Amino acid sequence: MLLKAADPSEGVSIEMTPMIDMVFLLLIFFLVATTFHQSEREMQIALPVASASEPISALLQELVVNVDASGKLHVGGRNVSAEDLRAIVSEAIALNPDQKVTVRGDRDAAYAHVVVVLDICKGAGIQEPYLDTVLTGG
Repeated sequence: MLLKAADPSEGVSIEMTPMIDMVFLLLIFFLVATTFHQSEREMQIALPVASASEPISALLQELVVNVDASGKLHVGGRNVSAEDLRAIVSEAIALNPDQKVTVRGDRDAAYAHVVVVLDICKGAGIQEPYLDTVLTGG
């Protein structure tokens, strides 16, 4: 059995046609899907009026607790004490057991102040409070 040696003048080629076809099909799919999504929001309909309305997702809103440099706690733009925070978190848990809480501590705040907030969250039943940080471009 004789094996034919590969001709070095023949280069290896990659067939690009199927890949180009796939890219164009994906492009068309995303363009059409985006157009359908926009057309649903742009429909001219008259929404009904409600006398006492709230967002449906009110229970799913994230609770954000800010700890400033001096250790003061802020929720919803107002200064609160640790006892007030405990009541706010407990009330939120009573309404929504899956309540999310984000703790944002000032970089100059003593970590003990942040730990107080984390203790309050854990004591109220928040399974995983989030610590908010800023990613530096480095």
